[in-house]
Amino acid sequence: MNAKVQPGGADRAHEMAVFSAVVATGSFSAAGRELDLSPSAVSRTLDRIEARLGVRLMLRTTRALTLTPEGHAYLRAARRILAELDDAEQAIADLGAPRGRLRVSAAQSHGRLCVVPLLGDFTARYPHILVDINLTDRVVDIAAGEADVAIRFGPLADSGLTARKLGESPRVIVASPDYLARRGTPRVPEDLHHHHCLNFNFRRAEALWPFVRDGHEYSLSVRGCIEANNGETLGQLAAASVGVTRVGAFSVEEELRSGRLVPLLEQYNPGDVENIHAVFVGGANLPARVRVFVDYLADALR
Repeated sequence: MNAKVQPGGADRAHEMAVFSAVVATGSFSAAGRELDLSPSAVSRTLDRIEARLGVRLMLRTTRALTLTPEGHAYLRAARRILAELDDAEQAIADLGAPRGRLRVSAAQSHGRLCVVPLLGDFTARYPHILVDINLTDRVVDIAAGEADVAIRFGPLADSGLTARKLGESPRVIVASPDYLARRGTPRVPEDLHHHHCLNFNFRRAEALWPFVRDGHEYSLSVRGCIEANNGETLGQLAAASVGVTRVGAFSVEEELRSGRLVPLLEQYNPGDVENIHAVFVGGANLPARVRVFVDYLADALR
């Protein structure tokens, strides 16, 4: 048996909005001003709802409007249905037009040096998107709703998330000319045993830097006097002649260009790169704001 379709769905949503406004404002005239209706039109709407339902929703006196038990039940249902309608329309609008809050998580150094400089142009193109960016080296839980898009380096953990490659970050070993004049320039990787090697403080048994010699790759254990959680800090320390460091080239690009840092042991570099990905919850319901942001990053960072 086919379900009977009730007519007047749009009218019923309007009636619910009028009823909710009357309760919220406390009078027909105030609700009318809010909805651009006359007090008599508001009153007729309430009469029409009560006539259709066959119950009294509101006791009306010259001093006050008082909800009946049926009125309280109708108000709860009306507010829930109107909220669901708003949510549904916003979800559909998000699919078609880029708008709304976009929560982005990026690593501190890469975010500050490479992502933040792009945001002005992005928001000029998409003025209805509010970019909410959080620079942190903590791995946020996208599946739990902590962010809409995260920019991540290196191998990705298996998950149900979607990843799109944005580019690659080559690693370089660098030191300042002043440091090298004072301590000597390493000619082979093993010379690093006699230098202060500035490392990341991520959890691991020991700091290992990868090299290649005669076509064979190997790792060298190095030691230093300072560790940090981001490449920008390590690059600053190296530029201040504290030691030698191995970081993503993007984090020391300006120092290399200006000569404050120089690359070392390039002939022993095994093609040391990390992939950069945008990670997000994909699928058919991907909001337009996420889609256009990932597209923009993929074009700007390649």
